[in-house]
Amino acid sequence: MNSPTPHQTMTSAAPHVAVINCVAYHRDGTRIGDITLDAISDVLEQPDTFVWVGLHEPDEALLEKLQEEFDLHDLAIEDAHHAHQRTKIEAYGDSLFIVVQTAQLVAGKLAFGETHIFLGPRYLVTVRHGASLSYAPARRTCEHSPDLLALGPSYGLYGVLDFIVDNLMPIVRDFREELQELEQDIFAEAFNRETVKRLYDMQRDLMTLRLAVAPLQDVISQLVRLHPNLIPEDLRAYFRDVYDHVFRVNESVSAMREMLGATININLSLVTFGQNEVMKKLAGWAAMLAAPTLITSWYGMNFHHMPELDKPWAYPTMIVLVIAVVAGIFTWLRKSRWL
Repeated sequence: MNSPTPHQTMTSAAPHVAVINCVAYHRDGTRIGDITLDAISDVLEQPDTFVWVGLHEPDEALLEKLQEEFDLHDLAIEDAHHAHQRTKIEAYGDSLFIVVQTAQLVAGKLAFGETHIFLGPRYLVTVRHGASLSYAPARRTCEHSPDLLALGPSYGLYGVLDFIVDNLMPIVRDFREELQELEQDIFAEAFNRETVKRLYDMQRDLMTLRLAVAPLQDVISQLVRLHPNLIPEDLRAYFRDVYDHVFRVNESVSAMREMLGATININLSLVTFGQNEVMKKLAGWAAMLAAPTLITSWYGMNFHHMPELDKPWAYPTMIVLVIAVVAGIFTWLRKSRWL
């Protein structure tokens, strides 16, 4: 099946199909072909084969069927029933259960999902929940390298993890570009409420993305160092490469979160500075209006003896005095950069 690009979503009108792929392989890495779930046990009876199953939001009956076919642990199946698990890796005998958080841009917004992975010596099962892309491209890439796929299902695990991490990079790049655009809006003269709202939304998304990516480093680190019965030595270099990619994504997310925090603080500072400038101007104009108000209010006190009222030049003199005082206040405020 074709996989959508990182900025596309799965078509909601298409009918939901729980079993995406169920493929059998020879030990030499060549593909035998698609099989049914009921045929899994028959295939595994042959010593030189393994099976790769891809599921999307399966129901309980389907998971119980897989448990029966692969003898999966009860606790792993119980976790797989619920789509809200933390990123982790659990060992059950000679098998591993891995939970990985996934992210995808849906209609310009970041949506999160998760993938549950069952890895055994002769099987790989991926269970997708929520926002995630099909792992068909990862499967095709693995099938193009039969010499590496001959190392077993763990190479398929590498392909899936590498696909998940690589799809995080365009998301990080889009966040970086949008942050650069928002930085230009922040230094604009007009205050934009939508800019502040988007900065907060980005900070929330980046925090959630970091919570999804950071624990993945520990998961892949364990795959690099531990579980020699499932991860051949020849594949550890490939998992180290995935670890390096996860580290870079995590560092980029952390750096953007710091930049975003600084950007929000700068925005608040600029808003406060703008408000202070407005208040300074208002205070300056109020001071200029207060001077003539104070002077002219003297003549409303109804004193019997105000000598200057009898002088013919008193009124023009008073006008000139008021203008001079206001002009002096205006000149002083301009020099002080209050106006």
